[in-house]
Amino acid sequence: MKNSIINTIANLDQLGKNAIRFGIVVVFLWIGGLKFFAYEADGVVPFVANSPFMSFFYNHPDDYKTHMNKEGELIPANHQWHIDNNTYGFSAGLGIFLITLGLLVALHKVVPLASMVGSGLIFLMSLGTLSFLITTPESWVPHLTDEQWGFPYLSGRGRLVIKDIVILGGAIITMSESAKLYLQRKNNN
Repeated sequence: MKNSIINTIANLDQLGKNAIRFGIVVVFLWIGGLKFFAYEADGVVPFVANSPFMSFFYNHPDDYKTHMNKEGELIPANHQWHIDNNTYGFSAGLGIFLITLGLLVALHKVVPLASMVGSGLIFLMSLGTLSFLITTPESWVPHLTDEQWGFPYLSGRGRLVIKDIVILGGAIITMSESAKLYLQRKNNN
């Protein structure tokens, strides 16, 4: 019986790969869709504003700290600043990009080559997201009154970012599966 259970577990790899693909699709479609809402767009501002590779998307990246809304809060003056900053325009573009990547990964059986490219872009994007741990001060617990601040104490934003290591690994798996399916179909023709 013990070997039977172990054999069953040993053969769960395909189920795991399907779960990874499904998870990536759900996350990218859902988070992509949320990028069209102000609270979500406001939430990515520290990451984008501090990134040497992305801050050019904003009109006033250095001024964000005085215009941040808490999640669920809408201060009209801050909202107007975000409109002027291109916070919502950038976020909408990012939302379209994320939804597109989610759809490409979902269409693995239909267009494996395009799905492979989508997974490759997710891999690269995950590397970019992980760079926020270096570029975004808000990724770490600030020095207020506690002795536990800075590295290795991840803030809520930092904990959100570190999870991209799992997405990065998943993107490698989905990219590899799509490439295998593409080559398999090409060789059968």
